[in-house]
Amino acid sequence: MIQQLTESRPADLGPGATRVRSRHRTMPAPAVGRPQRAEWADAAKGVCIILVVLWHVVVKDYLQIDWHVGVPMPGLWGTLGEQFLPLRMPLFFTISGVFAANAAQRPWRVVARSRIAGFLYLYAVWLLIHTVVLAAAPELPTDRATSAVGLLEQLTVTPSNLWYLYALALYFTIAKATRRVPRALVLVPAAALSAVAAAGLLDTPGNRAGLYQNLLFFLAGLYLRPQIQQWAGNASRRRLVLTSGAYVLALAAMAVAGAQQWFGVWTAVSVVAVIFGITAASRLARWSALSKPLARLGRITLPIYVIHMPVLALLHRLLLVPVSGLGRSAQGLIVLGYPILLTGLVIGLSLAVHRGLLAVRAGWLFALPGTRRMGAAG
Repeated sequence: MIQQLTESRPADLGPGATRVRSRHRTMPAPAVGRPQRAEWADAAKGVCIILVVLWHVVVKDYLQIDWHVGVPMPGLWGTLGEQFLPLRMPLFFTISGVFAANAAQRPWRVVARSRIAGFLYLYAVWLLIHTVVLAAAPELPTDRATSAVGLLEQLTVTPSNLWYLYALALYFTIAKATRRVPRALVLVPAAALSAVAAAGLLDTPGNRAGLYQNLLFFLAGLYLRPQIQQWAGNASRRRLVLTSGAYVLALAAMAVAGAQQWFGVWTAVSVVAVIFGITAASRLARWSALSKPLARLGRITLPIYVIHMPVLALLHRLLLVPVSGLGRSAQGLIVLGYPILLTGLVIGLSLAVHRGLLAVRAGWLFALPGTRRMGAAG
């Protein structure tokens, strides 16, 4: 969700770029050796941020409405959302790790300021904003600090809904500190930590579970970047069918056996989900009508991530009573599409707020002052 970690944006003209003159206009030529952002990866991030917002809409708003439509549609939306839980954050962190590979090689002082301090700064600033805004919507079922002690706890040991920012700061620190350690000696403990947390063998108040479970996927993206890029580059229709089938079977087997908290099962299903997600994103990139809008969204995920929860909280306060009070026929008209419509509205309003804040020179809300603005989740 949070940062463009490649060396440059396609529109940027760096010091090593040249200009190619044509008869009609002057066009920038990419500098030699500068990697281009893979559209499939940005498209995957775009899908992930949509799934994040959709899940929050379903759990924190849609399922809180008093629906009396006579069909179990709300429960079906909840069940559908659960099927993407092994996919959305593991895939998001894997892509973040892929984009972080170059940044993690930079000197400690650069990484400490631009990544570690940058993400912690964003986390602290937006935690304060969330705390204030969420206080105005106490009926929204979400983690929030209600005291100074609670706020201090969220700032330090029990991250809030903004835990992705906190996690990236921590993961960058771990990746940088272990850069000379054999990769297996880092990945195996990370996998064990993920399995232990998913099995409920660790105390995981707040969002610590996600923090523990997803280090593996960030490090996998960081360490296995060439293999991931090669897999994406060679993604075929046959691979898409096989990986999607494997994911569906894994979900079904886990559900039938009630194995969500069996040691290693959730982590294994998430690995299958990530492989499917990379394959699907690569195939999606062939459909420019879909992939280009998703890739554009994937490059601006930071404002959506940090703003969408306060927007959702205020919309929930505005809509809960009126929608719950609608008659059966009126609710029947909106019950199916409500989560999709509200997800689109929340994303659109989040981006509008972002543009407004930039217009009033509040860019410091999206980047540590003195560093390049973090335009999208990396």
